[in-house]
Amino acid sequence: MTTVPRTLLPTGGPSRAARWRRKNLTFDRISFALVFLGVPLVVYLVLVVSPFVQAMYYSLTSWSGFDATIPFVGLANYVKAFGDDDFVTSVRNSVVLALVLPVVIIALAVAVASIVTIGGSTSGPVRGIRGGNFYRVLFFFPYIIPAIAAAIMWNQVYQPDGGLLNGVLTGIGLKGFDSYPWLGDARTALVAVMFVMVWASVGFYVVIFVAAIRALPAEVFEAARLDGAGRFRIGLSVTVPMIRTSIRTSVIYTGIFALDAFVFMSGLIGGGGGPQNSTLVISQELFKTAFTKGQFGYACAMGVMLAAITLLFAGVVFLVDRLTGGDDTSGE
Repeated sequence: MTTVPRTLLPTGGPSRAARWRRKNLTFDRISFALVFLGVPLVVYLVLVVSPFVQAMYYSLTSWSGFDATIPFVGLANYVKAFGDDDFVTSVRNSVVLALVLPVVIIALAVAVASIVTIGGSTSGPVRGIRGGNFYRVLFFFPYIIPAIAAAIMWNQVYQPDGGLLNGVLTGIGLKGFDSYPWLGDARTALVAVMFVMVWASVGFYVVIFVAAIRALPAEVFEAARLDGAGRFRIGLSVTVPMIRTSIRTSVIYTGIFALDAFVFMSGLIGGGGGPQNSTLVISQELFKTAFTKGQFGYACAMGVMLAAITLLFAGVVFLVDRLTGGDDTSGE
């Protein structure tokens, strides 16, 4: 039996893969990919990735920021940072903010959003309290105020002499708060700043959670009410699990917001870090190191460590969410 060589057999035209490529690689598809994928990718690489890579390189140098020479020192800046008392204090304060603020902001936002959406009458259709839209606007209003303006305003409220807070407290009979320095006492300075940051940001997350809750089917809440669940139980056992994805994303945003507290700290207290550095955060120490001390290489090392802490925070949030039963399909 004679075997015909494979090369002499009819191929039947182009392969299916080749035909698929020709069919799909049209001008419209290529131009769409270039405009909506290629251009944003180039912008991201130039404006985000490139500066970060440069900062990583400068963190390995002793560059002053203005000299033409850039001496390479390796990991010396990172070793120096762990022995720098001011930087260690700033890391501790930033971590405290990242642990406290997300919990407080998200808890308040979920509570308020639940009240204005499903906290109304327990009979009839599921609805929020009367005037819910007014409360949404009321809580969102502080968010539209620029952060520096809010910080300066609250700096005046906290003033020991003539400040609104001390005036109200002494007016109701609490004489111990006459001329009390809220921002000048190491015991209260950080708490006072955190209060302002919560006040300024909680309204944004109220709006996010209101939208997430309203996207849920009303039958779920009606069934919970028929089973005898009260408002608190519905909020804790029904609402929170069903908007879990929104909560997870918001926790990451509030963590980044807490770690980048430069504007609030500078507007409320100034660049010195407050009494006994009780309000000093990484971004403040970074700014002072770069523009006051002229140590840009060392400041870049601080910036790289701040980025690492931020990524670690986001990773921990995703890990905790996964370990506690969360997944990408949970939520709305």
